[in-house]
Amino acid sequence: MTVSGTVVAAYGRQYRVELTDGATVLCVPRGKKSEFVCGDGVTIDRLDSQQGVIQALAPRQSLLYRSDPGREKLIAANVTQIVIVVATEPPFSDELITRCIVAAESQGIAVLIVLNKCDLEDRLAAAATMLAPYERLGYRVLRLTARRDAGPLTKHLSHHLSLLIGQSGMGKSTLINALIPGARAPTRELSHSLHTGKHTTTHARLYRPNRHAAIIDSPGLTAFGLHHLSSAEIAESFVELRPLLGSCRFRNCRHDREPDCGVQAALSRGEIDPRRFAAFRALCAEIN
Repeated sequence: MTVSGTVVAAYGRQYRVELTDGATVLCVPRGKKSEFVCGDGVTIDRLDSQQGVIQALAPRQSLLYRSDPGREKLIAANVTQIVIVVATEPPFSDELITRCIVAAESQGIAVLIVLNKCDLEDRLAAAATMLAPYERLGYRVLRLTARRDAGPLTKHLSHHLSLLIGQSGMGKSTLINALIPGARAPTRELSHSLHTGKHTTTHARLYRPNRHAAIIDSPGLTAFGLHHLSSAEIAESFVELRPLLGSCRFRNCRHDREPDCGVQAALSRGEIDPRRFAAFRALCAEIN
């Protein structure tokens, strides 16, 4: 029997597919290709109540992935919102936030930053200062403490397929457990000797906190390669640079040392955060 569904978990070459009636079936792809991810719409041949074979992939509205030279890692498909989870402890990577935002902007995906563990008041001010440049650019920053109350996040998930993404130890799985009773996403304590988080989520998983929302929990990240983007695409993904890109003397301006560069002029006027501009130049240098 041929039916349609959504990939809600991926384990190597096996995929858990949720059907329109809510039942789930463990499926394998037909042939050697194994390129499906959480959020994908698929058509399957249902073999019995437990098993199926994926026959076709529905057109994707978006695809988030990271890439290094010669290698790509698919993350999630059809996402409409990326939820970047950071915390007051352990320290979070400003570079990783920027890379996640660039990936989202390149796909036209909304961005929400969640600052977790706000009950650690002695660390809150430093974390808020790190996030201030993103707030000034218009990115939403939601402050909460997941182990006490994740409720403030709920309204931001409505009518979205959201991807939770971030470093290990930021509290993504704690958020999932708070939002979805019975999810039983594994959590672990921080490694105090290294002051870092420990990996708990080993594969992406899609949950439905209510009938108006879906959320994908993904494994913790330490890096996010963007080698699939060109310098021009990276520039377009920095919202503060976007309106300036047609103001340079040269069409192929790299916004480095070229004369009459509109971006450099805005930087000298203090209209662009130097930290953000340095991140932009570093990303462009990495792929060139």
